[in-house]
Amino acid sequence: MTQPVAMTEIWRGDFLESLHTGHAVVCDASGDIARAWGDPDRIVLSRSSSKMIQALPLINSGAADKAGLTTEHLALACASHNGAAIHTDRVAKWLAALELDDDALRCGPQEPADLPARDGLISAGDTPCQKHNNCSGKHSGFLTLSRHLKGGPEYIETSHPVQKAVHEAFERVTGETSPGYGVDGCSAPNFAGSLHGMARAMAHFAASPEGSAEARLHEAMRLHPELVAGEGRACTGLMRAMGGRVAIKTGAEGFFTAIIPEKKMGVALKITDGTTRAAECTMAAILVKLGVLEPDHPETRRFMDAPITNRADRQTGWIRPATALR
Repeated sequence: MTQPVAMTEIWRGDFLESLHTGHAVVCDASGDIARAWGDPDRIVLSRSSSKMIQALPLINSGAADKAGLTTEHLALACASHNGAAIHTDRVAKWLAALELDDDALRCGPQEPADLPARDGLISAGDTPCQKHNNCSGKHSGFLTLSRHLKGGPEYIETSHPVQKAVHEAFERVTGETSPGYGVDGCSAPNFAGSLHGMARAMAHFAASPEGSAEARLHEAMRLHPELVAGEGRACTGLMRAMGGRVAIKTGAEGFFTAIIPEKKMGVALKITDGTTRAAECTMAAILVKLGVLEPDHPETRRFMDAPITNRADRQTGWIRPATALR
């Protein structure tokens, strides 16, 4: 089947009000497809779901070890964080250790998703900095790599040694030649590939031996789920619900990936209409189907088979996986 399939349903009472379609692939350690919905060959931009791939040169070049980066740094390099103090304080210290400041980043300022951080800025009459950008950890990693490679300050350019290294890593782990790239929300290139290629890459991470760059990155994510996203977020909550056994990563426009070391499997999914709520519900359903997430865990129920309430806190419906995922 090459057409998108129904993945997440929105019910209002007894009526199916909305339907989100998409594509998903589960790969095994060999890179072969173990399960697929829709079109595995669909060309996609994986957005922030590929941050683990973008962080590979940081370790493989020797830059991470030379800079003394910890598992917290590596988790932040893979993060789309909320801009809470636990994120921005660490990014600020990371930049200071490089003898750099906020101006060295190229991701742009962003209002924090974390409400206490946002309210603190408003109360102080301050404006968001680039360290509040959800991608500031990834960009701190780029700056660390750039210094190691003796690259210039414009590390987001495709001709820069940093992005050349990222491009090579992307094609190596996906097993494909990328047909091109789009510019991400943080201004860095985001290389395109097939959905199968992304699932193959996640399975490659899952099957990589202990001590490899791939293993170090997904271990860091599993150790520090609060740094990968933040309180209230699906990545953080579902990784906690799985006891740190699985690394998952959201991306913009309805993308999501998962690394499952115990099964040596990888997952990639794309919701056609780019809706986050559908990507979260669908990923939860796939993780349940693969036996790594409990269907009745409270965190699971926040995203899958979750009640929808109105402003009076009255339940009006449900968000549920479609039949193909049950």
